[in-house]
Amino acid sequence: MGLEITVMIADWSWLGEVPPRQRLPRLRDAWYADETGLWDHGAPVVEGDWQWPRGPEGAYFAIYEFLHTCGSFKAHFWACQRWESVRDHVDPLLRAELDTLLMGLIWDGLDGEAEDTDPGFFSDDPGVCYGVLLARSPDNARELAATWERIRPRLSGMCGPFTEHAAVPGAWIGDFDAFTDLLEDWGRVLAEAARRGWGIVGLSE
Repeated sequence: MGLEITVMIADWSWLGEVPPRQRLPRLRDAWYADETGLWDHGAPVVEGDWQWPRGPEGAYFAIYEFLHTCGSFKAHFWACQRWESVRDHVDPLLRAELDTLLMGLIWDGLDGEAEDTDPGFFSDDPGVCYGVLLARSPDNARELAATWERIRPRLSGMCGPFTEHAAVPGAWIGDFDAFTDLLEDWGRVLAEAARRGWGIVGLSE
C-alpha cells in the first residue's frame, strides 16, 4: 500500500502539559478516540479542508485532508523529486526559500540530512516515536508560514522551468498545477498553525 501520512496541527500548551515521552501517546489517544467522529464509517471527508474532531479533546488538534493524495505520502515524495529536477533552473532567491520550506516539511534535502522533527517536541526515543514523519514547534511553524507567504506571489514564475525540466505527464505531481496545489495545501496547514500558535505533526500509522 505504501507509506501514508496524516498531517495535523496540535495545541502545544496541551501537549506540553506532559513530559516529551507522553506527548505522542496523548495525541494518538485523542485522535483514535471514538468520540472524535473521525472514525465513523461513511463520514464525509472534504479534500483540501480541515477535519475538526468532536469530543472532550477535540479542541486540541485538527487534521488536514490534502487534495488528490488519498492520504498517501507519494504525492509529497514526488513533489520533492520534481523540485530536485527544477531547482537549478529557478531564481536563486526563490530556490533558497523553497529549499527552506520543503526541508522544513517533507524534503530530506540534497544531502539527505534534513531533520524531520524539532528537538524536544516528542521523545528522542525511536521506540516511542515510531511513525513520526514530521514534528514542528509553533515557532518553526510561524517561520515556515512566513516563508510560504514570501514564496506564494513568486511561484508562477516557476511554471515554464517546471514544464521544461520536471513535468512527467500522468505521474504523481506530474505538472505544475499539481505541484502548486500541494504547496497551497501545505500553506493552509502552516497558516492555521501559525494563527493558533500550534505545532504541526505528520504521522504514518
